[in-house]
Amino acid sequence: MARMLAAEGTDLVVVARDTERLDALAREIAESGSSVSVEVLGADLALPDQLLSVEARLADPERPIDLLVNNAGFGTYGDFTTLPVDGEEREIRVNVVALVRLAHAALVPMRERGSGTVLNVASVAGLQATPNNATYGATKAFVASFSEALHEENRGTGVHVSMVLPGFTRTEFQERAGIEGRKIPSIAWMDVDVCARQALDAARDNKPFFVPGILNKTMAAVTGTLPRNVTRSVAARLSRRL
Repeated sequence: MARMLAAEGTDLVVVARDTERLDALAREIAESGSSVSVEVLGADLALPDQLLSVEARLADPERPIDLLVNNAGFGTYGDFTTLPVDGEEREIRVNVVALVRLAHAALVPMRERGSGTVLNVASVAGLQATPNNATYGATKAFVASFSEALHEENRGTGVHVSMVLPGFTRTEFQERAGIEGRKIPSIAWMDVDVCARQALDAARDNKPFFVPGILNKTMAAVTGTLPRNVTRSVAARLSRRL
């Protein structure tokens, strides 16, 4: 998304723990001939003091933010009782607490100006219970409900809140979640550039709820029509086979 926005002439503020990679991204954009500025802000959003520094940047009236992409997040995989509970809590801090606080920090000045967009990244995993991904699915269910509510709260204000719910997308997420190499059919995967472009387009169109990819759309539609005991059982069986 950062590369796409830069190519369109959008100045960037990029946030992550790994500042070396962010610096490399800034150099890459500069070397491409782009004149946009890339501000690098290192922060671990699971840590309250570092999260506060990002909130302060979002709320700075002298340097307004037009678009917030709430994309930070990670997943864990396995039986809940076998996973370190501190890691599960950290997942909630990043996927939920940080998203809520950053959305608030961005939306207050956006509402005062009467313009701006927040794009929250949820997941199709948030549409049903996800055994062996219990915490992750629950955090994304929160993001889905929260985002749709904010979309309606900001209707008519000039401020837009959109949400994208990707499925399996080829990034480093799977490796870090411990599910790399599992038997996930190739047809289930989306290209990251396609997913990013569709997400940005959905935000521009002020869509409250967008699922990228034909297969993901189909799964989301089917999930919404089946009884919860069926979707829960199917999800459990699939997780055991992967």
